[in-house]
Amino acid sequence: MDAYSSIADDFYVNCNLNTEMRLPEGRDTTLQFFERIRKKYDTMRNFYTRDNGDFVLEEDKDRGHQRWVSLEPRRVCSGYINPPDIEEAMEQHTLVLQQIPYMLSISPLDCEALDYTLGFDFTYRGNHDALVVEALGAGAGVEPLTDMPGCSVLNYEPGITVVLDDDCRLQARLAVETRTNAYQLRKDEFPEDQISVYFTVRQYGSLDAGVAFEERLVTLREHCDRLMDEHVTESILRPLSHAIAAK
Repeated sequence: MDAYSSIADDFYVNCNLNTEMRLPEGRDTTLQFFERIRKKYDTMRNFYTRDNGDFVLEEDKDRGHQRWVSLEPRRVCSGYINPPDIEEAMEQHTLVLQQIPYMLSISPLDCEALDYTLGFDFTYRGNHDALVVEALGAGAGVEPLTDMPGCSVLNYEPGITVVLDDDCRLQARLAVETRTNAYQLRKDEFPEDQISVYFTVRQYGSLDAGVAFEERLVTLREHCDRLMDEHVTESILRPLSHAIAAK
């Protein structure tokens, strides 16, 4: 199993391509694209249309891990929940990106943004926001508010975006998402739910001439791996994991 499986209850590796133009909407085009994906991964046999019109092909949800691919009007998404190895997720994302120029007529010129995301879910029964403050801190400017007598923390979701190049086209974003609401806090009744951490490296704009989508994805993954190792895993993920384990 991948090393991240020992830190979070669930983790996932996603790739999203946002386009400037709408994707082709023909029945044959859509089905042929998903048939090509299923030919490679025959366990992806659940095909359906969401209420909003998005198309999804996915594996069964009861396997402990799950591959999925979706088509939206201006976005192609590929994800793998709890992959045994990140390389298996990259193989899937690469296949999707290799097919879209030919099967969906998406050109590197049509790229609005290309994302590589690592996501982590931590199951916790309690005040998510208070736990995030405890694990990660609130910062010197905000901490006096959290220390007020009778004060309970609600809605604390730290996030930051940093620019990785001079023209601001390459960016990395860290986001923490909590799911505690005012009703739960008032009743002091908290269901078991997930605190989520997302770390995304994004390329904005059209790709350089001669660069394929899958080649750029490799670069995004390299940036992500480096930043995870240097700044995110030990500073964000492990403190959350340890704080939950201590409860």
